[in-house]
Amino acid sequence: MDFLNYAFMQRALLAAVLVGITAPAIGIYLVQRRQALMGDGIGHVAMTGVGLGFLLSTSPVWMATAVSVLGAVLMELIRWYGRTRGDIALAMLFYGGMAGGVMLINLAPGGSTANLTSYLFGSLSTVSESDVTAICVLAAFVLLVTLGLRRQLFAVSQDEEFARVTGLPVRALNLLTAVTAAVTVTVAMRVVGLLLVSALMVVPVAAAQQLSRSFTVTFVIAVAIGVAVAVSGTVTSYYQDVPPGATIVLLTIAAFLVLTALAGPLARRRARAAAAAQPAGDPAECAIPATRGAGDEVGV
Repeated sequence: MDFLNYAFMQRALLAAVLVGITAPAIGIYLVQRRQALMGDGIGHVAMTGVGLGFLLSTSPVWMATAVSVLGAVLMELIRWYGRTRGDIALAMLFYGGMAGGVMLINLAPGGSTANLTSYLFGSLSTVSESDVTAICVLAAFVLLVTLGLRRQLFAVSQDEEFARVTGLPVRALNLLTAVTAAVTVTVAMRVVGLLLVSALMVVPVAAAQQLSRSFTVTFVIAVAIGVAVAVSGTVTSYYQDVPPGATIVLLTIAAFLVLTALAGPLARRRARAAAAAQPAGDPAECAIPATRGAGDEVGV
């Protein structure tokens, strides 16, 4: 535990815990909406914000937040109105964001490839006190949205038409989801990196779904996996001198593979237990599967 004696590791671990919580917290809604790659797209756009931060000598985290939120709003507008040409517009937005960030960082005083790499793939030693403050504020916003509006966001993610009929402001909630995803990307970029953050938003959710179809249980398991791999990857990066972002993502994928291997035997054991508990010779019970509340199910 000697790494706790260093201030930079204390900051990195705090950031890792917040990333591990917030990324799966918004990722579960993106998976439900079939928008698993949204985080990747926002990460490309956020690069322009990082470049602007260096060019204007302001905080890259706050500037990346502003630009990625704007990019997320544009993505939603393109999704609503883009129709057949929407995919081309999104591609130009993503690639333009990345190219703009690279160009601005190289034009900025003191800008360098090393600065760019730390934002693309994460870096332990570059997490400053101001970064931790920004991450804490942004993480609080993400948790406020994902937990405070859990039922509304779940309803819209499951079925937009049904949510609209029930009177929910579907477009406003969709926009809020996109903005929250953008904020999460900037929360995670100092630890995981902009190019890898999408994996931490999606893979823990996919891993949790191997064990449960209940939304609440999936949410809790996904966050637990996110925190575990983020902290483990950060500590491993310190001892082995490897990139933290890549380490965290590889650990996340390993967790998914392990849980996938365990899911089959667990499902068969549950099926045998259910069959043993079922009264013999009751055709009605055999024919009609047990039902769950609609609000508890997670689609895949």
